[in-house]
Amino acid sequence: MSERGRAWIQFLLLVMLAMLVILAYAASARSLAGLGFPLDDAWIHQTYARNLGQGGEWAFVSGTPSGGSTAPLWTALLAAGYALGVDPLGWAWAWGAVLLAVLAWVSWQWLEARAPSLHGRSWLVAVLVVLEWHLAWAGASGMETLAQAVVVVVVLYAAERRSSPFLQGLLVGVGVWVRPDATILLLPVAWSLAFAPQRSLRAAALSILAMGAGLALLAVPYLAFNLRFSGEIWPSTFYAKQAEYASLLQQPLALRLFQQWGIGLVGAGAVLAPGLAITIGQDVARRRWARLAPLLWWLTFLAVYAVRLPVTYQHGRYAMVAIPVFLVLGWEGLLGTLVPFAARLRWVLSRAWPIAAAAVTLTFLVLGGRAYARDVGVINTEMVTTARWIAANTPPDALIAAHDIGAIGYFGERRLIDLAGLVTPEVIPFLRDEVRLAGYLDARDADYLMTFPGWYPHLVAGRVPVYTSSAVISPELGGENMAVYGW
Repeated sequence: MSERGRAWIQFLLLVMLAMLVILAYAASARSLAGLGFPLDDAWIHQTYARNLGQGGEWAFVSGTPSGGSTAPLWTALLAAGYALGVDPLGWAWAWGAVLLAVLAWVSWQWLEARAPSLHGRSWLVAVLVVLEWHLAWAGASGMETLAQAVVVVVVLYAAERRSSPFLQGLLVGVGVWVRPDATILLLPVAWSLAFAPQRSLRAAALSILAMGAGLALLAVPYLAFNLRFSGEIWPSTFYAKQAEYASLLQQPLALRLFQQWGIGLVGAGAVLAPGLAITIGQDVARRRWARLAPLLWWLTFLAVYAVRLPVTYQHGRYAMVAIPVFLVLGWEGLLGTLVPFAARLRWVLSRAWPIAAAAVTLTFLVLGGRAYARDVGVINTEMVTTARWIAANTPPDALIAAHDIGAIGYFGERRLIDLAGLVTPEVIPFLRDEVRLAGYLDARDADYLMTFPGWYPHLVAGRVPVYTSSAVISPELGGENMAVYGW
């Protein structure tokens, strides 16, 4: 068989494995509270995608263009499913499986490029990526997380292979259309170019200019796109999320950094952490500075979130993008350690360590499936159920104020005031000020308020809900039932 034919078979096997994992997660959710997504934000993407795929408009509420989607490229991929008439859940999960397989494949090829001596063992990292529970959860989430992770690993792989600087910049530009924080990839790319062997200062400068040209080719249209739909060069979510969680910045920086850097340790990463340390130590000892570019990105990416958006909810979904980098560097150190010492410590190193990694990975894969089912259950029994009630029990022209707008936008199909500021950016300056929010709702003549009561105690004070979800999943997890109040 040709090398290309073998590669295709290997990739298809990874796709099949990824599909099995995502279908298993979906089945777990179905057994608890039905099929769905574990995040209300996934329904935001679906709402934008439906309006784009069926009506050709970039809007959350039909007829009102807005810049509330952080990931335009992901929304466009979902929109293709609506244009084709494909089931939206199945379409999103199919993309999740393909992206999970691509992520696993590129991670494998990247490890081979970093450590050719590990050929024959490096394929294991591909299986590890597919079975890592955070990434499986992301693949079934309906979100852009895996698309962003693929861009990250592809860019770092291209830097490892010293691909054209223009191409590397172009790849970062693609990433910007997935999420704006892809711009942080410019740091490791520039680092790799600057420390490439036998490169003069002039050659390094020209390479960085070429990289900038590749980036500008796609980044400038992205900025213009945001300016057109949100009035800013970044999407409205960029500003809204930071404003909403600004209070978390009062926590000590050391704690915020620890929380972000530690997310990858919940699972197989805990076993691979010593391997990561070994990889870094060897590169520093041998002064292979260019090879530290992935570590530089990993530290910087998570540090930016610690400094600007230090949230760890939903299993640290923003930090999930960094997990494949952790796994590749950790697996490299683990396998590199086994090679010289296997003869003397064969059982301890060549069996115990990989077995421990496999056991932890599979255990957390099962636990992750249960967590996924609960997450979907909360969204289905609170957000989706309440949105369906609104669709059936409120006038078609009712104006609804809500914090979580995904499910209500998709199923409720009513005019909305977004208390989180994604599609109502004018509330961003005061989105945590309930007194000003109340005045804003009065001024806009809102008809209903949909919220968890504990989120806005001032807004709901003295009001009797016209509807309250009676589901048990959220209260069992320490949460509340969603309620609808007349305003």
